[in-house]
Amino acid sequence: MPQPILYYISDRTQFPGDESTRRRQLLARIREAAHAGLDYIQLREKDLPARQLERLAAEAMGILCELRNQNRELTTKLLINSRTDIALAVGADGVQLRSDDVSPVEVRRIWQCSAGAPARVTVTVSCHKAEEVRQAASDGADLALFAPVFEKKDRPGTHPAGLEDLRRACQFEIPVLALGGITLENAAACVAAGAAGIAAIRLFQENDIREVVRRLRAL
Repeated sequence: MPQPILYYISDRTQFPGDESTRRRQLLARIREAAHAGLDYIQLREKDLPARQLERLAAEAMGILCELRNQNRELTTKLLINSRTDIALAVGADGVQLRSDDVSPVEVRRIWQCSAGAPARVTVTVSCHKAEEVRQAASDGADLALFAPVFEKKDRPGTHPAGLEDLRRACQFEIPVLALGGITLENAAACVAAGAAGIAAIRLFQENDIREVVRRLRAL
């Protein structure tokens, strides 16, 4: 049985300190995540202006390139949230799309037309309903992030999809990652429901990431 896919979504605003301190902490966490063997890191700093986001993405990509040069077996990929242009500018591995974003087909077309782009682009898509997962599969996305599975502690009152909806979303020809309120205690139930892996912010950002990875890989 394949190991669960692990996908870290960044949020520097959850770190303490001023903006400069938060960015340093985020970059340090990205380094730790890659060392720990996560499959994907999504840079999701949606509040940043394009120029600042590009600078941060370039720094993150620089860390991964450094680690890849040290260890040829490192496979962690960096994805940029909803900005194909920035992903191309910094040589990232791909893009994460919103459910109402451009199509994965369009991203691949832009990628193929861009000189010097990495040979293959990874495209992941946020989904909130089984039908959106079906569409992501039809459009050729690599992964679907299905959320929220559970209620988020920072957003009480949200309406989580639950495990049954997750199970229905996992019936299509695309790997589905469970997202939203995921903990070490409920991750196994997500995998049992058919999820190919786990996507999270807090789970990877607030804990000992090596221990989290060790426990999730054992699911």
